[in-house]
Amino acid sequence: AAAEGREATKPMVATKGRASYLGERSVGHIDPGAASTVLLLTALDDVVSGRAS
Repeated sequence: AAAEGREATKPMVATKGRASYLGERSVGHIDPGAASTVLLLTALDDVVSGRAS
């Protein structure tokens, strides 16, 4: 679900943070906060499920 949410940010126009300065040019790019959140949640899932080394 987190990965789907990350991909869902591509067609959005950034209105907050540094990306908001790009306006319409932000369309087509994944939100960095969404991307990093997916990494964190994936790592947490690996640890909880015992897949982490």
